[in-house]
Amino acid sequence: MTVYSYTRVSTGRQASEGESLGAQQRRVEGYAQMHDMEVSEYFVERGVSGSVPLAERPEGSRLLAIVSRGDVVITPKLDRCFRSALDALDVLAQLKETGVSLHMIDLGGDVTGNGISKLMFTILSAVAEAERDRIRERIFDVKSDQRKRGRYLGGTVPFGFVVNDEGALVELETEQQAIETMKTLHAQGKSLRAISEALKPDFVISHNRVKDVLARQS
Repeated sequence: MTVYSYTRVSTGRQASEGESLGAQQRRVEGYAQMHDMEVSEYFVERGVSGSVPLAERPEGSRLLAIVSRGDVVITPKLDRCFRSALDALDVLAQLKETGVSLHMIDLGGDVTGNGISKLMFTILSAVAEAERDRIRERIFDVKSDQRKRGRYLGGTVPFGFVVNDEGALVELETEQQAIETMKTLHAQGKSLRAISEALKPDFVISHNRVKDVLARQS
């Protein structure tokens, strides 16, 4: 039997109290000693988001490739390994089939062999995923609200606008006049390239961008 430790921190939480790699490692070592086990190898995931499936992380993929029947993997918390319920349950099934025990300290121990721990593991994995979905929804709602209020959310500033000191898009008069010229020439049947040429020398704008500007006006 070989005992492995798996710990992870995302970039923004490396310095957070109680979530440092050192704190996680000490929890794993203490747990191993209490259960008469000795950690043989430490898999340390640095700066990797929990949203990345375990098998796609550098250390996570290496861990899954090396474990074999009878081995034990110890991790301090559920969210160090998983944020997706689907990923959590897939990996759990893979480990059980291989004969590897996964011990999660915050869930009380071996989630591959204890019925109650497995139930808690399943529930908490689903809760973690639901919370992540709620966060995504909140971000989407905030961005939608800002977009409706004319707030600039990054990327290329649309032709005809400028970002003011408050971060809002406001019309730029000279470029708005150019847009009106584009619309007039387009209504007259002029090609995109002809419209682009007609705007020179005041505005050097490609025919592709003319197309984009006109598309936003329709």
